[in-house]
Amino acid sequence: MDDLKLALILNAVSPRVGGVLVRGEKGTAKSTIVRALAELLPAVDVVPGCRFACDPAAPYSQCPDGPHDGGRETRRARLVELPVGASEDRLAGSLDLEKALAHGVAAFEPGLLAAAHRGVLYVDEVNLLHDHLVDLLLDAAALGTCYVEREGVSVRHAARFLLAGTMNPEEGELRPQLLDRFGLTVEVRASRDPGERAEVIRRRMAYERDPDAFAADWAAREGELAARIAEARTRVESVRLPDAALKQIATVCAGFEVDGMRADLVTAHAAVAHAAWAGRDRVTTRDVREAARLALPHRRRRDPFDAPGLDENKLDELLDQFPDDPDDDTDPPHGPDDDRQPQHDSDAQSEEPGQNETDQAESNEQPDRRRANQNNSNHDKSDSRQSDPSHSDSNQSEQSRPDADQSEQNQSAHGQSAQTPAEQFQVAGAPYKARLFSVPGVGGGAPGRRSRGRSAKGRTVGSRTPTAKVTQIHLMATLRAAAHRGWRQGPVKVADLREAVREGREGNLVLFVVDASGSMGARKRMGEVKTAVLSLLLDAYQRRDKIGMITFRGDSAELVLPPTSSVEAGAARMRLLKTGGRTPIAAGLVKAAEVLAVERLRDPARRPLVVVVTDGRATSGDADRAAALLKDTACVVVDCESGPVRLGLAARLAVRLTAPVVDLSDVAHVMKAA
Repeated sequence: MDDLKLALILNAVSPRVGGVLVRGEKGTAKSTIVRALAELLPAVDVVPGCRFACDPAAPYSQCPDGPHDGGRETRRARLVELPVGASEDRLAGSLDLEKALAHGVAAFEPGLLAAAHRGVLYVDEVNLLHDHLVDLLLDAAALGTCYVEREGVSVRHAARFLLAGTMNPEEGELRPQLLDRFGLTVEVRASRDPGERAEVIRRRMAYERDPDAFAADWAAREGELAARIAEARTRVESVRLPDAALKQIATVCAGFEVDGMRADLVTAHAAVAHAAWAGRDRVTTRDVREAARLALPHRRRRDPFDAPGLDENKLDELLDQFPDDPDDDTDPPHGPDDDRQPQHDSDAQSEEPGQNETDQAESNEQPDRRRANQNNSNHDKSDSRQSDPSHSDSNQSEQSRPDADQSEQNQSAHGQSAQTPAEQFQVAGAPYKARLFSVPGVGGGAPGRRSRGRSAKGRTVGSRTPTAKVTQIHLMATLRAAAHRGWRQGPVKVADLREAVREGREGNLVLFVVDASGSMGARKRMGEVKTAVLSLLLDAYQRRDKIGMITFRGDSAELVLPPTSSVEAGAARMRLLKTGGRTPIAAGLVKAAEVLAVERLRDPARRPLVVVVTDGRATSGDADRAAALLKDTACVVVDCESGPVRLGLAARLAVRLTAPVVDLSDVAHVMKAA
């Protein structure tokens, strides 16, 4: 949690850092620590009665509640949470179109961006937000202003806040363009130290027994930490960023080949905030290093299947190009330079109030030294493995041996030749641009880029009488309705309002049903299949789809990847896929029908697309009856049969599924989409 605490504190010291994205596994207290930050922020002065929290010393000139009379009141900084299912109107605010058209009153209802001004805006599961909401959110965070444009009426107000987002990578990644808009990122994992885990449980149970007493025990230290943040915030404007530090920042960002200039700016602001937090009046090499560690990992992605990360050894090499900074105290004994565990909060990591200071000193081992020891240890292990090639070979053989034995038994039982582990683990090639497969008709699922669907952002294709509050008015249809009623009865009334019907693109659930039987391993065919599926996964990522994966071999089918937005998980399952055994196509189709039945209950608006990847050589089950279960589902059959003699079995399966059949070699984008 040290990096997470530091990232949040740097944003509290200087909002210019641009927020923090917290990535981590479930159950690691990501939400808890972000919510706790609001209690540490300094109180703010606001104009009484202003719904947009204007600063009395410098009110926003275009505030909808202005002009202000100069009053003043003090309140705590707010923590505003953005629900995953929030609408654009709830986030940015909305005009009451009924009042605007029927009564001529431009009534504006502020949204969550206005409520979060000068506070914290927290987005849990930010990777599950719709793209247009994330775009709106990050634009407001970057500009410090929220614009609402509706039917010729413009409203703008200040919206400066500390943006904090949390996400579980298993549920899907943010696009690299959106990752870049977060200033800092932190990877959080649960501790594997039994002592620390026991301490977490002990404190949690103490809180549950008596929340007030627990808060009172930590109130003094919490107050000290809040005071230190307030002090650093007042100091940050006077911190000097020398040219030497600027060159270090530019060298590091260029060395890691990050795109654009946002990384340089964020690293500079974070380094200044780190220096202010550490009590220094100038940025040193240590400040640059700590800032780069938090600002660059998520900007290193070159491929959607790449996980964010940063090579700290390379970072040290880039910084070592510069002469030592005489003012850079890299290993202070105690005090404000101990940024990873703040001076007033360091003992909160490892002890209850009242423990002796000796334990505290032992728990505050310097992070740079720990990282160096860990890097050296990893380097030594790597060198030892490289110097002993037999170790690597035996390790791979041990990993692949159990499944290989079973595969050989299955194939021997059916008169097939046994496969070697190398054939089972055929490696996929580099993904290529795949052709587009889409669902026929017009849907109404989540916005995406695959199939036609009703969308709030698409082109206008008609109008309809609204069933709820109007947010997208169709002006001409409204005027026609008023004219049909007759202008003598007055101007436009509420009953005349018509909302626009827009059509754009939707995302789908792409369910891969992959044949992993022994016949797929012949002539290294599985390597080509893996490449094709990885290419289709990349296409699903770009088109904002959910994906799932079923494999079938032997006597059954297995759901190896439940429907998710994480294409990285799908790629990992595909790369580890092995072949062997019989070909139970029927079992794979039945499993697909079962998965889709559950998903229709969870997300009925999202339409599915089933991609069956097989050579069609069914050896068990009734494929005809199983195919009937998917008769109302859009399917595509990818024919993996190869060789001079072809039986056309995949094409027969496609007829049963009433689906198009595509040869494996034609998955690449070389013709118009099927």
